[in-house]
This record gives sequence, C-alpha cells and structure tokens, in this order.
Amino acid sequence: MKTGFSWTSRARSFRYAFRGIGLMIGSQHNAWLHAVATAGVVVAGLVFRLGPMEWCAIILAMAAVWTAEALNTAFEFLADVASPEFHPLVERSKDVAAGAVLISAMAAAVVGMLIFYPHFARLGGWWT
Repeated sequence: MKTGFSWTSRARSFRYAFRGIGLMIGSQHNAWLHAVATAGVVVAGLVFRLGPMEWCAIILAMAAVWTAEALNTAFEFLADVASPEFHPLVERSKDVAAGAVLISAMAAAVVGMLIFYPHFARLGGWWT
C-alpha cells in the first residue's frame, strides 16, 4: 500500500543511504583509496582556488568514481547472496563491475590532470 509524502520517510531514506555509504567505506579497501584521493583533490582545489567550472568538473569526476564504487559494492553483495558458491559467470560479472570502477577512476585522473597541471606548472615555474 502506497502512502503519501512524509518527512519521516524521507529522513529514514537519508539514514539508509548514509548507512550504505558507511558500509561501503568500511568494507571496501578501494573505497578507502577513493576517500584519500577525494580528500587530496579537495585540499588541492582549495589551495589552488579552483574556479567554479573547474570545481564542477572535479565534483562530477569524483561523483562518477564514488557512484561506480557504490554500484560495484552493491552488485558484489547481491552476487554473493545469489551465488554463495564459486561460479565462473559471477566471477566474470564482478570483474566487469570492477572494470567499470577502474574506467571511472582513470577518467577522473585525466580530468584531475587537465585541471591541476596548469596550477602545478605555475607553482613550479613551468608555465609562462
């Protein structure tokens, strides 16, 4: 039975979402690496005083990586329940999902290089 809009339900949805993020960070070693990278990028962005469009690109790149990692984690949990015993197709599907995270992380690294290179180059005197 569907019910109408409720602030209590919305608050509960956010609580579940934050619990899921905590579970991902607490259970996935790669998420720890993403957290360290995210913190480093944010600090560098503040130090170099990135402009609004630079921040937009950085935020979208970080969001893509975190979204891919979250979906990969959810998929792994579901695959483990659906097939607790080893199955080669489950292994292949997990590999593909992990590949999606790698693709997004590599793209984010390219975005980071494009945005930060001029800032670092000016700092080092390489950019005129």
